[in-house]
Amino acid sequence: MTGKPVSPVVVPERLRPVLDATRPIAERFESAGKRLFLVGGPVRDGIAGRPGGVEPGPEVDIDLTTDATPDEIELLVADLSDAMWNQGKRFGTIGFMRAGRRFEITTHRAEVYVPESRKPEVQFGRDIETDLSRRDFTVNAMALSLPGLELVDPFNGITDLAAKRLRTPLEPEVSFSDDPLRMLRAARFIAGYGLSPDTELVAAVGSMRSRLEIVSRERIRDELDKLLLLPYPAPGLWFLVNTGLAEEFLPELPALALEQDPIQRHKDVLAHTIAVVEKTSPERVLRLAALFHDVGKPATRSISSGGVHFHHHDVVGARMARKRMQVLRYPTEVIDDVERLVALHLRFHTYKMGWTDAATRRYAHDAGPLLGRLNELTRCDCTTRNEAKARELGLRIDELERRLVELREREELDSIRPQLDGVAVMKHLNIAPGRDVGAALDFLLQIRLDEGLLPEEEILRRLDAWWAER
Repeated sequence: MTGKPVSPVVVPERLRPVLDATRPIAERFESAGKRLFLVGGPVRDGIAGRPGGVEPGPEVDIDLTTDATPDEIELLVADLSDAMWNQGKRFGTIGFMRAGRRFEITTHRAEVYVPESRKPEVQFGRDIETDLSRRDFTVNAMALSLPGLELVDPFNGITDLAAKRLRTPLEPEVSFSDDPLRMLRAARFIAGYGLSPDTELVAAVGSMRSRLEIVSRERIRDELDKLLLLPYPAPGLWFLVNTGLAEEFLPELPALALEQDPIQRHKDVLAHTIAVVEKTSPERVLRLAALFHDVGKPATRSISSGGVHFHHHDVVGARMARKRMQVLRYPTEVIDDVERLVALHLRFHTYKMGWTDAATRRYAHDAGPLLGRLNELTRCDCTTRNEAKARELGLRIDELERRLVELREREELDSIRPQLDGVAVMKHLNIAPGRDVGAALDFLLQIRLDEGLLPEEEILRRLDAWWAER
């Protein structure tokens, strides 16, 4: 350990709401002769004078640690809580709600993985310094005693924050053995706090990356989401690629580093992809679609006299995105949306003759509820340095969005459907349910897309003519 482990601290006002919320709990533990400490984001961000994470709402935990056992924690907070849950009790954690805030109190512990296990084997510790030594990074290995308000910072986490340095409290090999997910979590702190990993940390990730295989796909997925939803995730994504860690759970990403041909020049697809991710709004489906939108390029790359081509990489990439997201246990609705956005991300460019009513309807119909996200992905997919080309694309998208507004004012553009439903078709043609009804509805849908709303007598005349030809 380095530095003085305990020191008085002047508490910034931004931390007061958290301290006010914890005061009755802290006083209860103190009267019982038990020590209680605030840990996690509020300490890191509040005391270091950084915004964010310091005024939790009902969906945010206030994390505390104590030398009390789980049974003792349960007894001490029983009458202070509005609701309590103890699913994490075997790991030393008791959770509860109080006055609309969610608390978790954990017994000091050391948490390690055994080589063949996906779940941590918990050992309880006896003091705060040992507990902090088993945390992921020095910037998170700080605690504030309650109610005494003394800072415990045995590994100089505040100094590392000021120096923008990412280190582990103990040797990185020890930290990453305790929980291999910390290698992936490092990418989030690099991107979220602008930290530079020290050389020992980078080397450890490179040598230990295969240990990520014992971590559940769900935990990896959740950590990837947290990285992608940062305002500027690019440094973290580059860390994953450069250390080789991405190979362990997202091999499609480093595969985008295609060998550059000096004659048939083309974009650096990896750099382009990371740039597109960062340009999009930090929304889960959109960021995932940006991450996967070009993953089909390596498999479809071809070179001819006309240049480098990636024919049908949208279709191939959509299938690849689905498979990878299934491996990472994403919800079905998220997989469906991302797959559709990847499949449609080139659709805009097929309309080169301008945005007629028919073209606008078809584009909106194909995108469905993903229309806004598709437009943003299309706009962000332009990373060219050619200002004229970028301006031209921007104007075309602007035109499309104007046309969408105009049509939406005249038609039910967001829910385009045939003018007749199946019941009306069966009644008019005097037919029973079956394939003919579906074919008739498809025929009417094409009319609706091409021509918009028509008088009912005209629709019925067209339907009769179509039926007579069958």
